Amino acid sequence: MPHPQADAQALALAEKAIALRSVAGPGNQTPQVAALYRSALVQGGFAPADVTITPVDDTAYLVARWPGSDPSLKPLVISGHMDVVEAKPADWTRDPFTPVVENGYLFGRGATDMKLDGTLAIASLLELKREGYRPSRTIIIEFSGDEETVMKTSAIIAGKLSNAELVLNIDGGGGALNEQTGAPEYFTWQGAEKSYADFQLTVTNPGGHSSEPRKLNAIDELAGALLHIHDYQFKPELSPLTKAYFVQAARYEDPETGAAMRAFAADPGDSRAIATLTANPATVGKIGTTCVVTMISGGHAENALPQRAEANVNCRIFPGHPRAAIMAELQQVAADPAVSVRDVTQGSVATAASPMRPDFDAAVKTAMAGVYPDVPVFPSMASGASDSMWFRYHDVPSYGASPVFIKESEDFSHGLNERTPVATISPSVDYYLALVPELTK
Repeated sequence: MPHPQADAQALALAEKAIALRSVAGPGNQTPQVAALYRSALVQGGFAPADVTITPVDDTAYLVARWPGSDPSLKPLVISGHMDVVEAKPADWTRDPFTPVVENGYLFGRGATDMKLDGTLAIASLLELKREGYRPSRTIIIEFSGDEETVMKTSAIIAGKLSNAELVLNIDGGGGALNEQTGAPEYFTWQGAEKSYADFQLTVTNPGGHSSEPRKLNAIDELAGALLHIHDYQFKPELSPLTKAYFVQAARYEDPETGAAMRAFAADPGDSRAIATLTANPATVGKIGTTCVVTMISGGHAENALPQRAEANVNCRIFPGHPRAAIMAELQQVAADPAVSVRDVTQGSVATAASPMRPDFDAAVKTAMAGVYPDVPVFPSMASGASDSMWFRYHDVPSYGASPVFIKESEDFSHGLNERTPVATISPSVDYYLALVPELTK
């Protein structure tokens, strides 16, 4: 059934939200995005008392409730965020905070991550209200205000909503469009994500005059440890979720990668498959923990032996491993007692994968079948962190399941000239109009 009012509202709200510079720091307009969303929800039928905005530092978060008819049922939470990554206008072809619809795309910071996603969910809920839908289960839609930075509001929200039945995270998952034809190819929902961690490696030395070099040099020692880490591979792993992904996603890859994915799914110890998947930046993060040096500093004067050298090693940890275990493994790999390793991670916790719930999987498949009948649906694991992490920390199942379809080559989240096809709006609303009732009746 056509829903032109919802389609138009989703786009118009997204354009207004993109025009608000919701970037952490001076002039942060995330609270204004919250006010925009609250106004739309209240005008669309949400009781004013059920839509709250809570200031936190320079940002804010929003929580809106649509009470269900059966208070004994745990609520469904629809989760998103309002803040975006910084974008400098001088670097962009178009001003990042001036939304433009051009050649079938919505351009602007947040077009993909994730202001359009947020307004699609809002417009769809309001369409359900217009259609007279009455949920049995309470629906809560919430937007954090600092997901792209410290996730303080993300943690607060998850703590307050830790009684949820499950979380539909609209900042994850999604559909892939064929690179040549632009046709919908497949859809994945995310049931897990790798944990984020930063470890600081430090070497200290008494130093001295550069004209009298010594065998032990802090920078040299640190460099040696970093090379050991560079050459090291954490044990490749397979979970039920990633196995399902490899088996079903293999058909969409080039022949060599696809064969390696199938071989790894059959045997995670297959050395040839591991070598192929490790060599590909798009797949190396899917087969285990990865650690890479991202920052380095050392020395205090051009004519002095360094007294200190430091490096930051960023790790994305396969679900199921505590940070302390990875830190201990890095210490072993460094193979030098002079190198100290310290956990300096901020705003992150390690979590296990969400359960592969048949009811959720069936609901997503039913909703997607009504939009794209022949598009396969299967689970995946995210390499980056999202607000799902904080819900999983409270043992609340959280699943990334955005309905937006986009070409991999056109996904510019966090990058220049971010854009999303406008054609994805109407089918996305169709998806929500089917999925939300499936999860709340």
